[in-house]
Amino acid sequence: MLSVRFSREMQFSMSKLWIVLVALMVALLATGAHADACHAKSGFKAIYNFGDHTGDPLSPQAVGVIAQGRDGNLWSTTLFGGKNNLGTAFKLTPAGKLTVVYNFTSTTGQPSGGLTLGTNGNFYGATFNGGTGTACVGGCGTVFELTPSGKLTILWNFEGGNDGEFPYSGPIEGTDGNFYGTTYQGGAGPFGTIYQLTPSGKLTTMYQFDVAHGAYPIGPLVQATDGNLYGTTAGFGFNYGTIFKIVPSGEFPLTLLFTFDVFDGAYPYAGLVQASDAKLYGTTTGASLFGDVFDITTKGSFAELHSLNGSTDGAYGYAGLVQAADGNFYGAAKKAGNGHGTFFRITSKGTFTVCEDFNATDGADPLVTPIQHTNGILYGDTYLGGDIHNTGVFYSLNLGLKPFVSLLPTSGKVGATVEILGQGFTGTKAVSFNGTAAAKFTVVSNTYMTAVVPTGATTGPVTVTTPKALLQGNKKFRVTK
Repeated sequence: MLSVRFSREMQFSMSKLWIVLVALMVALLATGAHADACHAKSGFKAIYNFGDHTGDPLSPQAVGVIAQGRDGNLWSTTLFGGKNNLGTAFKLTPAGKLTVVYNFTSTTGQPSGGLTLGTNGNFYGATFNGGTGTACVGGCGTVFELTPSGKLTILWNFEGGNDGEFPYSGPIEGTDGNFYGTTYQGGAGPFGTIYQLTPSGKLTTMYQFDVAHGAYPIGPLVQATDGNLYGTTAGFGFNYGTIFKIVPSGEFPLTLLFTFDVFDGAYPYAGLVQASDAKLYGTTTGASLFGDVFDITTKGSFAELHSLNGSTDGAYGYAGLVQAADGNFYGAAKKAGNGHGTFFRITSKGTFTVCEDFNATDGADPLVTPIQHTNGILYGDTYLGGDIHNTGVFYSLNLGLKPFVSLLPTSGKVGATVEILGQGFTGTKAVSFNGTAAAKFTVVSNTYMTAVVPTGATTGPVTVTTPKALLQGNKKFRVTK
């Protein structure tokens, strides 16, 4: 909704007021900007329309993780589009310039899970089909590594047996250097699996879902500060989904933390995010029909924070949540609002605000979890909508939040090298770990640097002193023994 206010000192006649109003509406529509209910001075706009150019990515789908690379660009995948219409891996500058990095084929399969950044600077993901597995028509899926220059390497071909099949989401890199992920089907059930994959490509099936502990995991895993892996299963029919925990070493069986019962949530597609309060937060696609936002402790204490009302709030939380630098959570609902979905903010106490009603031109049907870039701006994409083609947009929302730095990994021992993503690093003067200066740091580029955890460092924020700003980490760095 467009809202235009004039000060009392502006004594226009009705005719002049109408002319100014029309002019402002035309200007805003031309730039794609909107007034934003979450911040008076912020703007929501589509910065790229998928399908406007030949070979473009098309219609980003769940789970579609978006990653910030060392180059400061935003990286993800689409299931369709590209030269073969079998999906792409692409990068987008914060200003909206898109480059297709890789065009997927029938051999590699089609990606739906997006990309995650590894500590080696490469990206990791999965294809839902393709690969050499013969037990599935069209292949059982793969796990791949993608370099920033566009070289793709298949790390694992799923066979459709106990190792699983059809991974929706890509793997995450654990603190032990291995990769962890899920498959939607396969295993003994066949209701999906959890796997560990070494950097050299050796896969171990850690768990095979059995319905009682969950079925059909879709969202990615998250490694919490306690070192354990947490995730969700989407469920089916009267099995409404679960939240689980598993130890990376595989020494202990899966722990079922919560079983949804439709009244407090149903069918969680997205993964979880661990917040600064150590709780895990997530969304569901159904609960009282329209989905909800919830939190859960690592011990299994569950609370519903907000139930989507199916109209003004939005409906169906396919996308997960991101905790921004202001401490609030941001997410997107697939439908309602103006009929094309909503972008919302919710506090840890459950205070809910719609930031934007998608209007089709600026996007429709958001399915992918948004990301906050280290420049402070929130970004995301939509499955449909756009200026002409109705094949989705990449959008931005500027809430006026300050730039920060992001760490990879977010924990480590004294002497470990930590990667730092941000901006304005050229000429950096100092890096500190909770107030203890790092004696060794290296500026690689204006958007990427490294630092060695200094002796005496304790758990707390990491700060980088650049020539123009003092940047602080968006998460506490945990010093381990």
